[in-house]
Formats: sequence, C-alpha cells, structure tokens
Amino acid sequence: MPSVYNWPVRVYYEDTDAGGIVYHANYLKFFERGRTEFLRALGIEQQTLIDADHTAFVVRSMTLDYRSAARLDDELSIRTSVTKVGGASVQFLQEAWCGEVLLNSANVKIGCVDVRTTRPRSLPDDVAAKMRAA
Repeated sequence: MPSVYNWPVRVYYEDTDAGGIVYHANYLKFFERGRTEFLRALGIEQQTLIDADHTAFVVRSMTLDYRSAARLDDELSIRTSVTKVGGASVQFLQEAWCGEVLLNSANVKIGCVDVRTTRPRSLPDDVAAKMRAA
C-alpha cells in the first residue's frame, strides 16, 4: 500500500454552483469517499466493522484550506494519507488535485465509536495495525 492513496473523481454538473465551479461543501463528499476507498484498499470494510464489532468511524474535526477552483468535467485526484494513529482516533491529510494544481487540503480527525452507545472506543487491533502500516 503506498503512503498516499489516490482516488479519481470527475466533477459532475450536480457538484457545481451557479458560477460553474465546485460548490465548497462538495469537497467534503469527495474527501469522505476518498477515505472510504482508502479503507477498502487497506481491507477495512466499514459495514463489516459495524455488523461484527459494533464499531464505526465518525468525523471528530476537520479543517480545510481552499486554494483554487475545480470546474465541470475536471478530473480530480483525491489523495489520502494517514498522519497519526491514536488509541481511538486516526488523523488524515486529504488533498484534492486537478492535474498539478492543489485545489483543497483537509486535516481530518476520525474517532472510533461503539455504534450502540456512540461512546469512544479503541480502534480494533487489526484496523490500527493496517492504518499504521499505510
């Protein structure tokens, strides 16, 4: 597994605002999908974690830095990397690129919770090991 996972996404009409550029909140969707595909590439299936272990990931915090605009039909690369693995959390750096242009970057902290109580819980050992190895 490379240290940076690239997930391609094309900008569709529904992603844009009246000005024809990607609406700012849609980067959150792109980043969510990028993290999900990153987990899949690591062999971590979120529905399996929920069903078998009552474990889910929730966004704890996120900071974004918008630098440039994406437009209809642009092909983007959502780059995801792990920056820190804690006992009950994982921090990611995510970036949206269009070719060689950095459009947006996000620092994302994900918490691990028990879905029955929504209380924090430790990352399962196998999940933590996969995240640390990424």
